[in-house]
Amino acid sequence: MADWGVDLALTASQKAIGVPPGLALLMVGPRAMAVFQARKTPVLSYYADWTNWLPVMQAYEARKPGYFATPAVNLIFALNVSLGLILAEGMQVRFARHVMLSRACKAGVQALGLGQVPLHPEYAANTMTAPRFPDGINGPDFLARVGKAGVTLAGGLHPAIRAEYFRIGHMGAASLGDVLATLGAVENALAGCGYTFTPGAGVAAASSAAMR
Repeated sequence: MADWGVDLALTASQKAIGVPPGLALLMVGPRAMAVFQARKTPVLSYYADWTNWLPVMQAYEARKPGYFATPAVNLIFALNVSLGLILAEGMQVRFARHVMLSRACKAGVQALGLGQVPLHPEYAANTMTAPRFPDGINGPDFLARVGKAGVTLAGGLHPAIRAEYFRIGHMGAASLGDVLATLGAVENALAGCGYTFTPGAGVAAASSAAMR
């Protein structure tokens, strides 16, 4: 954060950290903390009020117990395990794996003839692929068919195009096997919806891209 000049970073535990949903992970730099401490109006949200959280964090730093409500103990233990796995793998190795999975997934999607939301590859995230539904394919029907194949995918979020695309997450502990299984389920669903393509093309392209 210091090297990039980032004052505040906020994420959720179910993202690349690889913990079940339920924790908000917040890192605050000195400048952001100074702005908070100089505010003149109270924080309207009790659980988002740093005034409640700062004594807890300071107690933890001093290796003392401290809390103002019942913590999600199971998720905190899960966070500890996940962070240990991340450090054991190594950050650079983890980054490289995310890049490889992204390259494989996007190559598979492209081989099936599906467009993607990012207009240029350099704008695309390494942790997620956002393919567009082919013309004539009903999104809810497609996603339901993918689910029946044992894979859970998410629909779109952007209000202007949410019905036009779906999301494939490949972050955290995801492996190449996960990506290939997902693309296999996507192919089955596309075929079931009447879409014409070369069977196995997506899986084959992903496998080839992963080796590059």
